[in-house]
Amino acid sequence: MNFKSVDEIIAFAIEKEEEAVAFYSEIAENESLQGVKQTFLDFANEEKKHVKMLQDLDSNKEKIATYEFKWIPDMKRSNYMVDITYEKGMHYTEILRLAMKREEKSLLLYNELAAKADQSEFVNLFKILSQEEAKHKNILETIYDDFMAEQGD
Repeated sequence: MNFKSVDEIIAFAIEKEEEAVAFYSEIAENESLQGVKQTFLDFANEEKKHVKMLQDLDSNKEKIATYEFKWIPDMKRSNYMVDITYEKGMHYTEILRLAMKREEKSLLLYNELAAKADQSEFVNLFKILSQEEAKHKNILETIYDDFMAEQGD
């Protein structure tokens, strides 16, 4: 990734977050089980918050500067899974695997952007987004583990 300006980096991050919103919204739209639908709508709403944070940097400076970081455990389930493509009608476990892998990639992206940023404001922004994606990954891995345990796996 070679960017010429911070504006290009922010535009790229917004694009990735909007893709995540579309991804989770599509899954929710295609799900018949209300609990599953709501879970993915919640993820879409979380990703919308990231878009808004990136779009409104000036009004979020204080929030970015005072954000309280917390350690998020990483079960690393997705680290051992291959990439798959979403298809309507996929089994729930496949959707969870795909979502975990996407969050893993987002986490890595924001860690990379934080490492390349040269202004503390942007380092913090990308660390915040990295932590948010780590939370999502952890939630999805927990859901996956619980579901698989219920299935006897």
